[in-house]
Amino acid sequence: ISPVPPYSREQPIFTTRAHVFQIDPSTKKNWVPASKQAVTVSYFYDSTRNSYRIISVDGAKVIINSTITPNMTFTKTSQKFGQWADSRANTVFGLGFPSEQQLTKFAEKFQEVKEAAKLARDRSQEKIETSSNHSQESGRETPSSTRASSVNGTDDEKASHGGPAEAHLKSENDKLKIALAQSSSNVKKWETELQTLRESNARLTTALQESAASIEHWKKQFSACKEENDQLRSKIEELEEQCNEINKEKERNAQLSRRLQELETELQDKELELEELRKQGEVIPQLMSECESVSQQLQAAEKKNKDLEEKVRTLRTEVEESKHRQTNLKTELKNFLDVLDGKIDELHDFRQGLSKLGVDN
Repeated sequence: ISPVPPYSREQPIFTTRAHVFQIDPSTKKNWVPASKQAVTVSYFYDSTRNSYRIISVDGAKVIINSTITPNMTFTKTSQKFGQWADSRANTVFGLGFPSEQQLTKFAEKFQEVKEAAKLARDRSQEKIETSSNHSQESGRETPSSTRASSVNGTDDEKASHGGPAEAHLKSENDKLKIALAQSSSNVKKWETELQTLRESNARLTTALQESAASIEHWKKQFSACKEENDQLRSKIEELEEQCNEINKEKERNAQLSRRLQELETELQDKELELEELRKQGEVIPQLMSECESVSQQLQAAEKKNKDLEEKVRTLRTEVEESKHRQTNLKTELKNFLDVLDGKIDELHDFRQGLSKLGVDN
């Protein structure tokens, strides 16, 4: 059910969105979320009662219905959070805003509405005092006029004028009594509200002191944790350095192990070579004898080679001479052929002449 009926003259004068919280009634310290998400929070003004209210509705549930009084105070507890105490609702409301600018606007509007409520209260008190003074003045003036009329007039005039004046005075006195009763009841109500506000302020002061002590405690714990964290970081750095050294040693050991395996392999190869050299050393005398025989054979071969070289040079000389003779023979043969061709041509001419002679004969 909405706290603002459709026929009401209340109108929204300022609207924003925020997360709504209420103080835990059991501990008076912790905040309890009144809405699962950001909801609309509005200031409403009632022109008939000249009053202001803060209203917020989450679906069909009214989570804020707070009438603003001049004694209320809106306090900023952080950059995006503010709170105020409502003695009539016997709770403390808290609002979390998306930004500091929206919180500032809401706080400024709260102060403005608070001043307007205070001004409306002062005006109502002035009206009550004015009406009471007017009633008192009317009470004083009415008997004097009655006395004057009774002194200056007859008994009939007294009867005719005294009744209405007394009735008017009685009605004014009744009104004054009602106003005084209302003012006294309002004073009692305001005293009750003041006492409630004082108690709320005392609770809030205690809560703030406890919060400050808790903050100091947490600050000390935070500094201790920070120091412990720094020590742990330094230890971790030392351990990392030690791990790096250990890794380097492992790498060096691995390299030395590989080098040792390589040296062992080389030693085995050298031992095999030495064994082969020993075997070859046993064969060396035989090889030397064979080498001597081979050297003798080589000397004989060299001698044969020299003889063959001499024969080759001789053969080359003979070949050159034969080539020269062949060249000369070719030249002589060519000359002979040329002479033979000439002779053949002559014989051919001679034959033709003979054949010609035979035909003629």
